[in-house]
Amino acid sequence: MGNPDRGDDAAGRLAARCLRSLGLEALEHSGEGAALLEAWTGAGRVFLIDAVVTGAPPGTIMVWDAHSAPVPREAFRCSTHAFGVAEAVELARALDRLPASLTIVGIEAQQFERGAELSVVVREAVEQVVELIVQEVAACTNPD
Repeated sequence: MGNPDRGDDAAGRLAARCLRSLGLEALEHSGEGAALLEAWTGAGRVFLIDAVVTGAPPGTIMVWDAHSAPVPREAFRCSTHAFGVAEAVELARALDRLPASLTIVGIEAQQFERGAELSVVVREAVEQVVELIVQEVAACTNPD
């Protein structure tokens, strides 16, 4: 998720590019809620990666299982969409349209200025998130 022209908001998109470069299926998405529901239709396991603002130190990684509890809407308040990630997840829950597994990975953002680059701490967090997802996928596809 995210806007590639708003600094740390590009974190999710960068993670998707890294995952694709490793041969995994990954979509880049603006985070607009209605289109998001369509993007995960038919998917079994989804990792949704987005920049968040929770008050944690920049670069902090948070993981939420969308099936266990509602998504904390206040974490996604940096979105430019009135109907964004949190609203899409909760609507999908109400309509019974959540993927079988939906893991939301939030990376605490530091800045959202138009035209800015990703901050160093968020770029490092993206690398950690990519490694985490690669390990999760490997555990599912190569059980010991």
